[in-house]
Amino acid sequence: MSVTEVETRSGTGTAVSAVRAEGLVKTFGAHRAVDRIDLDVRPGEVFGVLGPNGAGKTTTMRMLATLLRIDSGRAEIFGVDVAANPHVVRQLVGVTGQYASVDENLTASENLWLFGRLQGIRSAQAKRIAADLLGRFGLEQAAGKPIAQFSGGMRRRLDLAASLITKPPLIFLDEPTTGLDPRTRGQMWDTIRDLVTDGCTVLLTTQYLDEADQLADRVAVIDHGRKVAEGTPDELKTTVGDSALQVVLAEPGDVERAVSIVRGVLGVEPVLSPEQGRLTAPLGRADLAADVLIALRTAGVPVASVSVDKPSLDEVFLALTGHEAGENDGEDR
Repeated sequence: MSVTEVETRSGTGTAVSAVRAEGLVKTFGAHRAVDRIDLDVRPGEVFGVLGPNGAGKTTTMRMLATLLRIDSGRAEIFGVDVAANPHVVRQLVGVTGQYASVDENLTASENLWLFGRLQGIRSAQAKRIAADLLGRFGLEQAAGKPIAQFSGGMRRRLDLAASLITKPPLIFLDEPTTGLDPRTRGQMWDTIRDLVTDGCTVLLTTQYLDEADQLADRVAVIDHGRKVAEGTPDELKTTVGDSALQVVLAEPGDVERAVSIVRGVLGVEPVLSPEQGRLTAPLGRADLAADVLIALRTAGVPVASVSVDKPSLDEVFLALTGHEAGENDGEDR
């Protein structure tokens, strides 16, 4: 199957998923990094894959991008089988990894020109594309500078620009804002939104819950190689109640008593944070927080601080996995 045939199929009005994966499995020796994951990404959306380091996010993305062999299960990109037609899939996707793939000894313009030439674009056209992308990503003033002089944020923007040289309809972004300062992260978020406005579909892996909340139309939560939940951010938040109560105890040694009291008042199991003396519990009604505080005071359990907010993805992740998003050890395979 050719790219032209894929484009023709996509233009017929038939509902073809940008990404469809069923039962994906990947093992490394005795370790099952990806354990029967299903995904269905719709054209034109930002789909977030959320999980801590070691959850299997990067491995899943690399299988979908033909960079790793699929051990079991199957995957399609715009209806093209990943295992059977990897050469076609590679023409449909752009990939930006966790670390910049640019050459530090070349300038920004030279890097983009080289990427274009490697993908079969004629030299003059590759130069025009490079200049256009540098302008689009606000890097035109740095076009003649060697990459060694670039900041982390500039490198990430250049790496993302390189993945767009052939204007692929699907972009894989693997933790695109890792290591960036808050201002530069915000700039990258705006760039990702612009990609979708221009018609791209984005599959984004992240361990930052606020990033998934800000960008993703839908989110799949992955932990220890398995998908444990999927839905819009709002849908996931409703699974932990209309409100969330967070209590920080004055004495960490009172945790067991506090958990028992919260369980008795609310009828739910509060989630302990790795930060000592802090627990979170869903509230069916915000006014139930007063009942919890009265019960803690009656039992002689002092409280350092308390807050009631709408649930965030942090509470969702804690409720689903029993730990925070950054808690797993090991590299994110």
